Formats: sequence, C-alpha cells, structure tokens
Amino acid sequence: MLRPLLVLAPLVVPAAPSPDAQTVHVVRAAGFGHGVGLSQYGAYGFAQRGRSHEAILRHYYRGAKLAKSRPRPTRVLIRQGYSTVSVRGAGRIGDRRARPNVTYTARPGGRGVLVFRGRKRVASFPAPLRVTRRRKAVQLLGKADTGVTDGFYRGALVLHPARGGLAVVNSLNIDDYVRGVVPGEMPSTWHPEALRAQAVAARSYALASPPRSEIFDHFPDTRSQVYLGVAGEQDAASAAVRATSRKVLTYRGKVITAFFFSTSGGRTENAENSFVDSGPRPYLVSVRDPFDRISPHHRSMLRFSTRDLARRLRGFYEGSFRSVRVTKRGVSPRIVRAEVTGTRGSRQLSGGRLRTRLDLPDTWASFTTIVSGRGSGRSRRLVGYFEPRSSRRVIVERRSGRSWKRAGRGRASLTGDFSVRVRGRGLYRASAGSLTGPAVRLR
Repeated sequence: MLRPLLVLAPLVVPAAPSPDAQTVHVVRAAGFGHGVGLSQYGAYGFAQRGRSHEAILRHYYRGAKLAKSRPRPTRVLIRQGYSTVSVRGAGRIGDRRARPNVTYTARPGGRGVLVFRGRKRVASFPAPLRVTRRRKAVQLLGKADTGVTDGFYRGALVLHPARGGLAVVNSLNIDDYVRGVVPGEMPSTWHPEALRAQAVAARSYALASPPRSEIFDHFPDTRSQVYLGVAGEQDAASAAVRATSRKVLTYRGKVITAFFFSTSGGRTENAENSFVDSGPRPYLVSVRDPFDRISPHHRSMLRFSTRDLARRLRGFYEGSFRSVRVTKRGVSPRIVRAEVTGTRGSRQLSGGRLRTRLDLPDTWASFTTIVSGRGSGRSRRLVGYFEPRSSRRVIVERRSGRSWKRAGRGRASLTGDFSVRVRGRGLYRASAGSLTGPAVRLR
C-alpha cells in the first residue's frame, strides 16, 4: 500500500538549503476515472483473453445477474437556451404532416411553440412539440450541445419552451439510445465482447438512473453518458447493441446503476469510497483488474511546485499553505479523505475534491516531496529530502551538454534525507528509485 503522506514545509534536511534550493512535489498516479464498476481497459483485456461479455460483467458487478428489460423510451437533452430551432427531414410536426425536404424553424410563442417555413408561419402548437418521421432520423440544424453540427437523431425531437428559448430533447427507444452511446464511451475497434459488455452496462445505467429534470432523463455528456446520436453510431458498436438487445444487469430483481470508467490501475474501488453521497452497494465492490496494464493511463506521474499546490488548494487552509496529508484510503487504495494544513488552520476534503483541484487522473495517488540545494562550507553538496523514501540509494547527475552524467552517489537516511558531495559548479539533480528531483545550479 502507498504511504498516505505528503510533507511540504518546513522540511527537515541535513543542512539548511541555500537560496538556490528548489522544491518539487511528485504525484505518482494510477488509473483514470472514478474507479467504480467496469474498467473499460480491463474489460478489453479480458475480452482479448477469450472472456465472454457475461463473464466480464460478472467480474466487475459482483452478485449481479443478467435479465431482460421491457422496451421503453428514454429522453436525452440535446440542446437548450437557443431562441430558435431549425429542423429538416420531419414527417410530422405535432399533429400535422410535414415535408421532409423542407426546413422548419420553431421559436417560443406564448405558452406554446410557433413554427415557420421560411418567413411564413405554419401554425402555433401547444408545448411540448414533437417532431418525428416514421422509421427515419430527423436532422437538427446547427450545433447541438453534444458538439455535433447538423446531426440526425432517431425517434422524436421534442421542443420545450425553457429559459427564454427552446430546449430540444431526443425521445427514443432505449436500444437506439445505446447505439449512440457505446461508440462515444468505448472505441468501436475494440473486441466485440468488450463492446457487448459496454452495451449492457450503458443500458443498465440509463434505465436505473433517475430523471435529471421533468423534461429529460439524461445529459448527452459525461454527466450521464456520452451520446452523439446517429453521428456517433458505428457498425461494430451497433452489432454489440443488437447482440445484447434488452439485456440489463439486476441485483435482487432491480436494474443496477452500472457505473463504468476508463482505467483502474489494477484494482477497482468500493462505491462508498469514491462517491461521498453513496452508501455501500454489494454489486460495486473492489475487485482485482489484472489486464488493465494495456491502458496508457495505467500509471502516470505529475509534478507541482509549492506555489502551484497552494494556489490550487486555496480555500482549504488558513494562513499560509503548509501541507496535505491523506487521512483515509479505500481498498484500491484510492484517497477517500485528505487534510490540507495552513499556518493558521486546516480543513478536510474528499478524495474526489482533491482530484478535481489538482486535476489528477484518479484519486489513486501517492505524493513525494523533493528538496534540493547546496550545503554550507567549502565543499559543494547536493542535499535533499524524499518523502516517502523511494530508495535508500541516491544518484546525483550533472548536466553535460544535452545529457546527464553521473557525478556522485550516496544513501538516504531512514527518514529520506540525503547529502552527496559533488565537484565543481554546474547544474545537478538527484534521483532515488523512479523519482527524480528538480535541476539545481550550484555555484
């Protein structure tokens, strides 16, 4: 387990650092996302090794069962806040026939919706207004909140007066919705069994999620699931949706909120440790994720200056910024809570809030602080402090042209302190294990 400690200042080093001393805070991170439920790269790894989508789903959602859901529509917010909405390809607008090759423009009118063809007013309709075409997708002209321009959408486009303009909601069959979700959440070039697992998880998540408002059930982005309509559909993903049609995950007879995310770092996390407003969920518990290493986000490293950390965490400490200390970790071990300390007081924050403030890829993170400088006296020394200690062996290098050459070596104490004698002026750096400190010029 990674040591839950980040020491910033004051730092205890063998000799007081000179004005040339520098500090760097290294964050070693694992995973990408919230860590709960299905790990997409892990599922891809399982599929590459011959596991079926049923086996993949059983692994990530413990105790959940596959079942058949009843067909039902769902509603996705596509665009809002515009004074006018233009559509093309409509077969019916409200209770009237429409010409598919004609562009119609709608705007709020009283308590309803006014529709125009060019400058000619077609009719005034009560709200909400449904725009449909039998067995065909309808085109929404202009840019949607999804980022899609002039996109096509299956089912109906439903227009609601809202916020001084019109909100456009796509009402469609759940499987047609999932066809537009799967390729937005997982590359369609991935193994078919991974795509099928994603389709079942996306369908379950959609059906189990409560409505986001009175007029729609889902946002079209990561607040719910990424949905791009027909523009996002891919043949391989659509085949996965058809192969798993109506399949959902249930626990004790109820469809589960099947959370999923990109990369686990090697282990997923209990729901209650990642979502502060969630209690334990028996089907969302930490499991090993042995094939997640194929992800480019499996391991990562970030660097911060003390000033940058103080700026990012402003509001979570009193006085001058001093340190961050992890006070509770989960099973994986992701950060559940941390304490930010200042000279005049400290505050607690959740792992999720810390991740947001520091822009970390995941809450699975460990911290190391390195201080480098020169000691006092006639002999030049590079001194520093590693916390937590990465390795007892310390290597010091000197910059020579465009490369670094070894200039000395030493050993860190049990508390992470080191002091290594070097020869001559120049630009030096120290490393211990996989960690490398900042470059420091000794004069």
